[in-house]
Amino acid sequence: MSAEYDDLPDAVKKEVQAFADVNVAWLSKVLAAARVVAPKKSEEQARAIVAAVAGAQLVARSRSDISLFDALIKSYQAPGLLPA
Repeated sequence: MSAEYDDLPDAVKKEVQAFADVNVAWLSKVLAAARVVAPKKSEEQARAIVAAVAGAQLVARSRSDISLFDALIKSYQAPGLLPA
């Protein structure tokens, strides 16, 4: 829904933001607990991961090709941009 964010009603915008915030907070805790990153960097890394996944979803959707999503995620994991 973020791609159409500007066209959403304010109530829906609020829910989209809350959904993203909840997921970033959860992922931040998981990253810190798993010692993937330092606790001070976990929120930053969580936001980057959420952005990478969302971008991969948009690209794959625009091409109607789910295998493209998988390939993009693997390409992020290879250099360590996403945890494997």
